[in-house]
Amino acid sequence: MKTGLFKKISTLATIAVAAGLLGGCATSGNPKDPIEGFNRVMFGFNEGLDKVIIKPVATGYEAVLPTPIQTGVSNFFSNIADLMIGVNNLLQGKPAQAASDAGRVLVNTTMGFLGIIDVASSMGMEKHEEDFGQTFGRWGLTDGAYIVLPFFGPRTARDTIGLAFDVYTDPVSHVDHIPTRNTLLVTRVISDRAQLLKADKVIEEAALDKYSYVRDAYLQRRRSLIYDGNPPKEQESTSDAESEQKSAEADEAAKVALRQ
Repeated sequence: MKTGLFKKISTLATIAVAAGLLGGCATSGNPKDPIEGFNRVMFGFNEGLDKVIIKPVATGYEAVLPTPIQTGVSNFFSNIADLMIGVNNLLQGKPAQAASDAGRVLVNTTMGFLGIIDVASSMGMEKHEEDFGQTFGRWGLTDGAYIVLPFFGPRTARDTIGLAFDVYTDPVSHVDHIPTRNTLLVTRVISDRAQLLKADKVIEEAALDKYSYVRDAYLQRRRSLIYDGNPPKEQESTSDAESEQKSAEADEAAKVALRQ
């Protein structure tokens, strides 16, 4: 399963890279989004899938399960994610953060009952957010074309390549027992989506064109993550206050768009 998914995502990454190379011939008028027509169709598909299936299930999950159980489920998957977050921090040349990530896994897996309780955070071990797309960005690989993937949502060509590596190295995908693996994957999707239900209003209230808003929010947030929240300043006409407000809204919007 993981090998087939890896190949499919790699193919999508190739398409996105090709689209980026052909961006000068595209008619969208946006060099960052040369395949906007395709992306808007896929965006609509994902929105429909979320509206009909994912969001209702996540809403029921939030309504039925007590908050402590929801937190425990979220912490469990967060602990698993810390494994590859540590690897990516190491690949990015941040050994101190990588050591902290390893410490989080050790502490939460043992003292936190397989990560259900986030003991590490209460001990001052910071939770990081890293993936292979960010690692490639730190290595100097440019964004490439913006692309909306089925189910996975917004990405860039670089982040699509990174996603293939994220999927292939995901510990959950290596669970041999297929029913257990599928249950874990579905539960993680529902848990992640449930955490973002309150943030849905950010897009609905702020966006005249939801597609463009999510795209710009995603690109802005990824840039911020690659530079650990301190990206080089770009030439902008907005004030610092407006920029900070836009960044905060973008962060919430991109999190909703990145439901996985």
